[in-house]
Amino acid sequence: MVKNKASALSLAVSALSLAGSADAFWRLPCRGRTGVGRLDPIMDPGKVSDHVHVVHGGSNFGIDNTPQDLVDSDCTSCAVTQDKSAYWTPPLYFLHANGTAEMVEQVGGMLAYYLLYTDAANPNGKITAFPEGFQMIAGDKRQRSFAYPIPDNDKSTWTADQKTQNALSQKALGFNCLNYAANPEASLYRHFLPDKEYLDANCLDGIRLELMFPSCWNGKDVDSDDHKSHVAFPDLVMSGSCPEGFGTKLPSLFFETIWNTYAFKGVDGQFVLSQGDPTGYGYHGDFQMGWDSSEFLQSAVDTCTNASGQIEDCPLFNIQTEAQEQQCSFKEVSALMGENPLVCDSGLPLDVPIQSGPSYATNYPVVLPGDKTQGGAASSTKTSAQITSSASASAVVPTLSYTPGTSSITDKYGGGILLANTASSYVQTESASAVQSESTSTVTAAASLSEAVTDADGNIIATSWYTTGNQVMEMMIEQVDVTVTATAVETANAHARRHIGKEHRRVRGHPRR
Repeated sequence: MVKNKASALSLAVSALSLAGSADAFWRLPCRGRTGVGRLDPIMDPGKVSDHVHVVHGGSNFGIDNTPQDLVDSDCTSCAVTQDKSAYWTPPLYFLHANGTAEMVEQVGGMLAYYLLYTDAANPNGKITAFPEGFQMIAGDKRQRSFAYPIPDNDKSTWTADQKTQNALSQKALGFNCLNYAANPEASLYRHFLPDKEYLDANCLDGIRLELMFPSCWNGKDVDSDDHKSHVAFPDLVMSGSCPEGFGTKLPSLFFETIWNTYAFKGVDGQFVLSQGDPTGYGYHGDFQMGWDSSEFLQSAVDTCTNASGQIEDCPLFNIQTEAQEQQCSFKEVSALMGENPLVCDSGLPLDVPIQSGPSYATNYPVVLPGDKTQGGAASSTKTSAQITSSASASAVVPTLSYTPGTSSITDKYGGGILLANTASSYVQTESASAVQSESTSTVTAAASLSEAVTDADGNIIATSWYTTGNQVMEMMIEQVDVTVTATAVETANAHARRHIGKEHRRVRGHPRR
């Protein structure tokens, strides 16, 4: 036998002991759905919206409610009874080849994360609760293209153009391919909806739609004309430094919803968001503050800093059962009486055109239930700028091979955010134990976390965060030289391990948490 030097990856993993609110969070389940319909009291107050939303939260949600109205709700479809905020996003539909559209099954409601990131420019600063009357949106329903590298290049290499608010808002979308038999992809890895062929082949447990909201506030306005100018993203989307004029740090909201796309495996058709978007680039969401009071939420921000992220670990929260969450709903809106947003036999409800881009999507007429003729066609005439709603209007989206990220344990609904400090929130890894299992070689023990953190040579090449059980875990990936005892199998696998080492470029000055 010959002794050799080979490149390998050592993984140092440790539970974090989080002081104060630094990088703490809680994960708010909203297992019930208060309703589904063409309602959006932020963007379309007092009138029927041009596309369907799924809504979670307080029962006083409606066609023109305010955040203050939500506080007086009789119930909430979320687990914490003191939170009657409203959280809504467009659902995913499957458009059959014959034109019939049906809403894809939503699995487990919604998870709303309250991530307590401080401003990187002021790491000891305070996180301020959402003020009463606060509301905001994230994403752009008419977006149909992405002008930045796919996948994201490392955050340390982002140019000024890649840190504009427009760029950051587009990187705040995630489409996580779920396969619980494999290690999960990291959050915000993919910013577009994969095509059906990809979903059928790879996403056995559906697709998780992810949305990050801005967390930097101007400190004075509870809303703005476009419902987003009073807030801004930090320069790394989830974390980082706030731009000038937005120095008040809010809780970082992150939405997750899961859709059972695998139920349509082998069925002819395509997936499309309710605003006629088959690309996913136009995914978006809305939030209205409806906690009992801003003072209560501030107490939660200051107190509920257990690293587990579990709402049960916060003594302030009153928690209701999942059955109680599912009993809460908003009142039916008269303007939408008789409309079925779950199934429509003539395209998306109602007559929403499919617009694949890459040009910015156009506006289209809003059709009311009474405007439909007996045959199902709209009485209004479509403009030439509109694209006919049909399964043949397929979007052209990039293809990323399915390569799982670092592993995490998920609950029965597949929740479990992966927070990474790398640009793409994605790290391809292979553990030292996995390398060892390929052969009969003896591999030296991996460095401990304390050794990795104090590594004078700066060999930490990636750092990843994830939740597992009741802990938040940090994974630091270090490239080291180890001594192995070569065998025939080992020799055959040497090239593969050298390739792994090449996949990870050292980034000096990368922040370690």
